[in-house]
Amino acid sequence: MRSIFLFLFFFSLSFSSAINPQAKTEEDIDIVYQNAKKGIYWALENIPDKKTKLETDLIVDDKLLASIKLEKEINGIKIESIGYYQSNSVTIKIYKSYDSLVKEGHLKRIPSDNIE
Repeated sequence: MRSIFLFLFFFSLSFSSAINPQAKTEEDIDIVYQNAKKGIYWALENIPDKKTKLETDLIVDDKLLASIKLEKEINGIKIESIGYYQSNSVTIKIYKSYDSLVKEGHLKRIPSDNIE
């Protein structure tokens, strides 16, 4: 009976230690994904009027959260945001038409100097 108890005890310890690193990795992925999303939202709120390209870094408390690239394309924009957390990075790319940007409220009107 005692040997069964000891076996179950050590088995449960080994099982719980195997789950913990996976939970940490999942948490790190969630954080780095959130940082990349912050870059996307920042770019959508700061679409330049005259420039066709914008590259910037989002830094908070001396930590790099995201590197952002925004490019105006024909009839829309392309945004690439690379989120960082510790040694992890995630890249998100989105493409938005000028029509959808106006509908969503990110732009007041479609730019007249649309790239063609």
